[in-house]
Amino acid sequence: MAASHAPTASEYIVHHLAHLNTSGHAQTEIVDFSIVNIDTLFYSVLLGALMAWMLRKAALAIRADQVPNRFVGAIESLVEFVHEQARSIVHGDIRYIAPLALTAFIWIVFMNAMDLVPVDLLPRVGELIGIPYMRVVATADLNATMAMSLTVIGASIYYGLKIKKPGGFLHELIVAPFGSSKNPLIAAIMAVVNFVMQIIEYVAKAVSLGMRLFGNMYAGELLFMLIALLGGAFTLSLGGILLGFGHIIAGTAWAIFHILIVLLQGFIFMMLTLVYIGQAHEAH
Repeated sequence: MAASHAPTASEYIVHHLAHLNTSGHAQTEIVDFSIVNIDTLFYSVLLGALMAWMLRKAALAIRADQVPNRFVGAIESLVEFVHEQARSIVHGDIRYIAPLALTAFIWIVFMNAMDLVPVDLLPRVGELIGIPYMRVVATADLNATMAMSLTVIGASIYYGLKIKKPGGFLHELIVAPFGSSKNPLIAAIMAVVNFVMQIIEYVAKAVSLGMRLFGNMYAGELLFMLIALLGGAFTLSLGGILLGFGHIIAGTAWAIFHILIVLLQGFIFMMLTLVYIGQAHEAH
């Protein structure tokens, strides 16, 4: 009887890919600003607060007359690493840029690492307290990754205006990347072409930055669900036992490999953040 009421593989995956949102039903439109994914907001804010607490704890533990412990030493090493990357890429004041990159890296790694929690654990806990849907990997939600991507692009535009002044920034929009001409007609045509190309470049940067992180984490989350289905097919038959062993082996191997993805995606996002803001400091 229990088996007859168990969800099919497709029902299981569809259920686990559904967000707890403000509408009470699944989002049907690609873009719908009336719907807010509550689970994404909850876990991203929770992990952001955890990150802030961790960094503050490390900062308060620093003493000039004491040797730092392992925790403080690890945080110091990470801060110095990001600072060196920022200094080598951004040719300007990095007092706010390096902390932005550090925040992006740690926050994304924390959110990515939620993929390593057993896929049914937190959703099951949510069901016990009356929450029907729960996705715990905020970076597997395109809304979150595009929000972070737009923040980075917004920061690059801000620094472009700050460094080059509004006049210089707007001038570069119409003379880069193809230059201009002394002929007024050709100059006007080139200005339009350059402006269109600049807009395309900004859009491409935003979309690629957000989609890259989302695509990798969504695929990883989906693969963990497929591996979980192997464990759900375990029975005392030969085939069921083999599926159970496959679940353990595949789950362990993918979890170990996924640790690299968790860190790598955070590193890539951090580096591209520095690259895009660094480009805003350079004249074409």
